Amino acid sequence: MQVSQPASATERQQPILSIRGLCTEFATPAGVLRAVQDLSLDVMPGECVGIVGESGSGKSVSFASVMGLIKPPGRVAAGEIVFAGMDLRKLSTQDMRAVRGKRMAMTMQDALTALNPSMTVEQQLLEVILAHDEDIVQSARWGKNAKAYKRAVEMLELVGIPSAAKRLRDYPHQFSGGMRQRIMIAIALACKPDLLIADEPTTALDVTIQAQVLELIGSLRRELGMSMVLITHDLSVVAEQCDRVVVMYAGQVVESGPTSEIIGQALHPYTRGLLAATPRVEDLAMPVRPIAGTVPSLINFPRQCHFYSRCQQRADACLSEIALSEPDVWRQVRCIRSEKERCA
Repeated sequence: MQVSQPASATERQQPILSIRGLCTEFATPAGVLRAVQDLSLDVMPGECVGIVGESGSGKSVSFASVMGLIKPPGRVAAGEIVFAGMDLRKLSTQDMRAVRGKRMAMTMQDALTALNPSMTVEQQLLEVILAHDEDIVQSARWGKNAKAYKRAVEMLELVGIPSAAKRLRDYPHQFSGGMRQRIMIAIALACKPDLLIADEPTTALDVTIQAQVLELIGSLRRELGMSMVLITHDLSVVAEQCDRVVVMYAGQVVESGPTSEIIGQALHPYTRGLLAATPRVEDLAMPVRPIAGTVPSLINFPRQCHFYSRCQQRADACLSEIALSEPDVWRQVRCIRSEKERCA
């Protein structure tokens, strides 16, 4: 498994995105579901951070919270989200709209449902460009602006759509899954954001198309100098693309650190389980071992290790709440055995 190397020290100054103590919850008839619990992380300029975990671990909800997309019955209950020096939770709805799409953008998991089936690709690209590009907006009229149209063509060409000018007039259903994913990326990058949040960008794509989409995202990130958050359940994808990894389980961060360290010596039992469940091309004889059990319900969940019911190394001490270790130059981990593992 090829591992991405960390970003250079010159890039590690002030974070472009800083999250502290984020808690997001949803009211349900059965009680309050705490989907994200005390999440803290930084994303540095030009850095790619991978967010890894099973479905239900809180990955997508965390960054929907960052984008201001949580709607009732959900709410961001606590925490601070600072992007480019702005406290996003204190922005008005209008100011947040000005940031979202222009300064930071997000691609959703399923391009077919995220794209509007009743609008052409041209209309959807122009909608974003005319909403955020002030130079174009000043002389624009919907659908008739030459500069906006030129930008739309350029974005489709940038993401590798053949005959871009012609395909602008097509609807989402007229494209393959891989092409729709490229269109989503084109829309997200139309205003050249400082931060791209890519939520499961290779979901439902075959292996060849996955590789093409990931290569495209990586090259565009380097070309545009963007920071990126890559949300996925696949550690092999993170190993190729990301400088750092944040592993989430049942709404909490259980481990984080440089990609090479996490892949080389995972400390948390859950992270080790994810690695064991990842097929390795270089060793096809190695069996894939799934993690037994499922992510627990987070409604009225007891104050204990969230991984307790699935952990093969659990102890009585794990029935108490376990804090994430203090950050150091190496990494953080939420496990009572982490110091022993670290010294092994």
